[in-house]
Amino acid sequence: MSFDVLAHLNWLAVIVGTIVYFAIGAVWFTPILFGRPWQRSIGWDPSRTAPQMNPVTYAVPAVLYLLASIATGMLAAATGSTTFGSGIVLGLVVAVGYALVVIANDAIFDPNKPEPVTWFVITGGYNLVGLLIVAVLVSVWH
Repeated sequence: MSFDVLAHLNWLAVIVGTIVYFAIGAVWFTPILFGRPWQRSIGWDPSRTAPQMNPVTYAVPAVLYLLASIATGMLAAATGSTTFGSGIVLGLVVAVGYALVVIANDAIFDPNKPEPVTWFVITGGYNLVGLLIVAVLVSVWH
């Protein structure tokens, strides 16, 4: 594989994948879904005033999701992933083989998380869903 695959990416699929990944997180970590248990898992007391969010809080994850979408698109191109099924396989490989490994390691070795298993399940689940969607999008949308 070389960086030549960048010329063959469907950049619209990459951008849409990035936006969808980010948007899922915007809902995933709200009280509607998993926000409250996630807050407990990191020891965040909801009765206290929430920390102020600044543009960096949103910009950095957006850039990171863009990088993940580009990398997943490159892997899709390099492996010839062009179907829904191959996109699911690619998403599982990327999510389980990379993202969940790193997230599990962070959960195990961070002594400040009062509920590391809960944190892993919620954070890992989010990244699993997000990366599956990105992988399917960049695989089937050429």
